[in-house]
Amino acid sequence: MIDFLRGTVVHRENEYAVLDVNGVGYRVFCPNPYASSTDSAGHTTYYIHHHVREDAILLFGFLTREEQALFRRLIEVSGIGPRVALGILSAGRPEAVVAAIQQDNLNFLMKLPGIGKKTAQRIVLDLKDKLGAIPVPAGAISVTGTGLGGGPLSGGGGTGEGGLAWAEAKEALIALGYTDAEADRAWSRVKERAQDGDKAETLTKLALQALYSGV
Repeated sequence: MIDFLRGTVVHRENEYAVLDVNGVGYRVFCPNPYASSTDSAGHTTYYIHHHVREDAILLFGFLTREEQALFRRLIEVSGIGPRVALGILSAGRPEAVVAAIQQDNLNFLMKLPGIGKKTAQRIVLDLKDKLGAIPVPAGAISVTGTGLGGGPLSGGGGTGEGGLAWAEAKEALIALGYTDAEADRAWSRVKERAQDGDKAETLTKLALQALYSGV
């Protein structure tokens, strides 16, 4: 069973990154393949969930142990498979998802992709008392929408150029370590491709693609 992989990211798509580990390319499905950190040698480490089924062997990778642990908890819930769990982690930051579960915040959970009311209720029922080992940073989240890539690009309650969705996407970029200036430069590229109705998750991925290719 593979626990982690360390190597060089040589290719990225919207759903996965290809990690070169000693000349072998591993396709690793990630919450956001364009978000990665490197060590002094330029290597990226993905903490792996090794998923085996009858017709495929899949690797799901995460930048932190906390994401890995939350993913494994999520797929224990009836009705949530690896793809849905990955979608949850791509749309909501782990600390936001944990806080929502601990606070019985069904509205937040129902905004996550693939999650309806009954599934949200099952998540809370099954996991509320099982997430103590997954830390939530002090003061990080009181989940009323913050931390979730769910707001539309346009519509009421806009927060400046790009509206609510871009405000949330920019917040996500800054949480990943980018500066205000870098995020604003990314938006100058992304806004030409963005469409009304795009959610923050989509805008974040577009911005990370722009940053990765060099803004």
